[in-house]
Amino acid sequence: MPQALSRPVTRADLIFEVAGERLCLQPCGGLWWKAASVLVVSDLHLEKASSYAARGQMLPPYDTRATLGRIAMLIETLRPTTVISLGDSFHDRRARPRMSPSDVALVRDMTAACDWIWIEGNHDPKPPEDLGGRMTQELKLGALVFRHEPTAGSAPGEIAGHFHPCARVIGRGGRTVRARCFATDGERLVMPAYGALTGGLNLLDAAFGPLFPDGVFAGVLGRDGVYLAARDRLASDTIRAAD
Repeated sequence: MPQALSRPVTRADLIFEVAGERLCLQPCGGLWWKAASVLVVSDLHLEKASSYAARGQMLPPYDTRATLGRIAMLIETLRPTTVISLGDSFHDRRARPRMSPSDVALVRDMTAACDWIWIEGNHDPKPPEDLGGRMTQELKLGALVFRHEPTAGSAPGEIAGHFHPCARVIGRGGRTVRARCFATDGERLVMPAYGALTGGLNLLDAAFGPLFPDGVFAGVLGRDGVYLAARDRLASDTIRAAD
């Protein structure tokens, strides 16, 4: 099972070792691999609100701007050499024409500032070419392999997304709090969704069982940092919070 290597280096960070590599879990849902100067974000689902609006379900049209703004702040702070967007960066194949000119300009600025890699997802098998960056199905760097969908069975070093993990954590008095989370057993890691309007799948859902047969830890995203929660502190979404 994974072990936290230290107290958070700031209120924002929790450092874990996955497949021998030290990774910093960010409370916004990004992953910082300092030794390789690699920043990873997953499941941005840009233009999700406009996709829903086109089908008659009106949502505030600010999700893309909010998501990109948070990435821009991370890049400004961390100065990564490489940024990996781990698939489902766009909510559908028609997302690019719906983007505002200012959002397009921000993406182009970020992809020009570093080696930006778009990993193919099930929502966006071919990200727009005019936004910069380069595209690949998966990427291997050192001991780590970056892909969108987790593979079945053992996959040491795999960093994936797709499932949008969330944890319902049991606190004092039986009350529970639900939040996005990283999911890891120390050998592989599943990223939380980074997009402003993305939902989440409870970490106790059967879909996670084949990925973590020996148990899982949740790195839960909180207001002031990332907090570690073991399997015995997690609850399903069918458990009601205490009154």
